[in-house]
Amino acid sequence: MPKTKLVFYQEGGIAPALGWLKELRAKNERAFAKCRVRLTRLAELGHELRRPEADYLRDDIYELRSRLGTVNYRLLYFFHGRGLTIVSHGCTKEDQVPNAEINLAIARRKAFIADPAKHTYERDIL
Repeated sequence: MPKTKLVFYQEGGIAPALGWLKELRAKNERAFAKCRVRLTRLAELGHELRRPEADYLRDDIYELRSRLGTVNYRLLYFFHGRGLTIVSHGCTKEDQVPNAEINLAIARRKAFIADPAKHTYERDIL
């Protein structure tokens, strides 16, 4: 049984993380597969998932970490209580996750806390 329920953040019926994953799948199937494994591990371990698979960034925002060759793939996420993990969006980075990406996840976390039903993606996932 998963330690946390994994859901995707949505705005206006669109889940940014899923869009990013679908685009990644079309460009690089192996990178997509690695990200998919990380999502499964996040659902299985929740708050217990640690480096090298996940890391804390700041302000209650975490990153799922995947690498293929020299490219780093990141999925930003946050927790809502002990039983819910919300995946905000994905990005590709070279060194550190850009502050703009973290700030976007922080804004999405605030929006989710204000209205979880409005910002929970409920359709088919991948």
